[in-house]
Amino acid sequence: MTGLHKQCFDPARRGPLHGLRVIDLSRLVAGNMMTLQLADFGAQVVKIEPPAGDTLRNFRAEGFDTWWKTYGRNKQSVGLDLRRPEGIALVNALAATADVLVESFRPGVLEQMGLAPDVLLALNPRLVITRLSGWGQTGPYRERPGFGTLVEGYSGFAAMNGFADREPVLPPMFLGDMTTGLYGASATMMALWEVRANGGQGQVIDLSLFEPMLSILGPQAANHRFTGQVKPRTGSRSSTTAPRNAYPTRDGQWVCLSTSTETMAARLFQAIGRPDITQDPRTATARGRLAHVEEIDAIVGGFIRGRTLQENLAFFEQAQVTIGPIFDAAQLAQDRFVIERESLVDVEDADLGFVPMHNVTPRMSATPGGFRRPAPHIGEHNRELLLPLLGTAEYERLLNAGAIVEKPARPQPAAQATSPTA
Repeated sequence: MTGLHKQCFDPARRGPLHGLRVIDLSRLVAGNMMTLQLADFGAQVVKIEPPAGDTLRNFRAEGFDTWWKTYGRNKQSVGLDLRRPEGIALVNALAATADVLVESFRPGVLEQMGLAPDVLLALNPRLVITRLSGWGQTGPYRERPGFGTLVEGYSGFAAMNGFADREPVLPPMFLGDMTTGLYGASATMMALWEVRANGGQGQVIDLSLFEPMLSILGPQAANHRFTGQVKPRTGSRSSTTAPRNAYPTRDGQWVCLSTSTETMAARLFQAIGRPDITQDPRTATARGRLAHVEEIDAIVGGFIRGRTLQENLAFFEQAQVTIGPIFDAAQLAQDRFVIERESLVDVEDADLGFVPMHNVTPRMSATPGGFRRPAPHIGEHNRELLLPLLGTAEYERLLNAGAIVEKPARPQPAAQATSPTA
């Protein structure tokens, strides 16, 4: 089996968002996830970074800045000290030339900086301003700090995640932030359609971390109102169908199996020699099997436990039953599907040679996204973007005064890294 496909950067590559300019004042995960989606498909994303850089640069795995290299790709960096009026003036100048401005300060901070939406829209009436915050720009919690962990708990997600006899479980990754980033990219493109296709004006998008997280949990509020019940923690089991679980194999690996339709359930039990289960009135339906889930899981789990991972996958694939392996990052990087589809690719890197990261997602047939430039160091694109606005003499003056910041890339360790959890 060959390794991951090697992917080099091509500055000349164009995507469907070519010509779109985004000024990114956000920090950490949600904003970087959002602007990554735009950058991967050709938008010019200009990160405005303080002297210390985007906080995401500090998320390092044993010294490797893998988070920044992944979520900073395809972006440019301008280093500015926004505590200085000259820095604010430069943001205004850049915003006047932009289509989108993204920020993730606590509500009210943008106004205190002199960059209130009405000021920005007066400079550029077609500007779309996407504001990311923990709890939104309005409401009683607007001034509270809000990281993804808090909304993962507050939204009801943690209460329904985990096993019934144990504590609620928070996700081991930035689920709230990532979800918000995807919502942000979608909402921004809707607002841009209003400007470009419908002749409308720019506007402000108020996007909290909380509401995207709430929205992906489905009809939990409606379920509670009409049944009086709160969804219990069921581990890897489903509350709507059975069997659905994670099962150990004979060689110490794990598989996940789901029977979301009655046809699939019948196919599964036929394959393992127990067609009687879907013929028995007690267990003929998903509701009935849920009522006898311990018995059902013992039967299915016992069959799977008697075979190795590969034997299970081959057997159930032949039977056309929906089963799959539960992989970790090491197994994924060696998997035939991931390699041949290029879901993960080895992207060239000046510090580390190549860095494995997810490919551009989703795939487009006529105007695909791609890899145009590596994640920048702080202020790497200052001269390219600011010199046309300032001229050489004024640029050097502001650089010497500390309003403009340039920092070289941080050195990388020599050893192989492993990714941290959230």
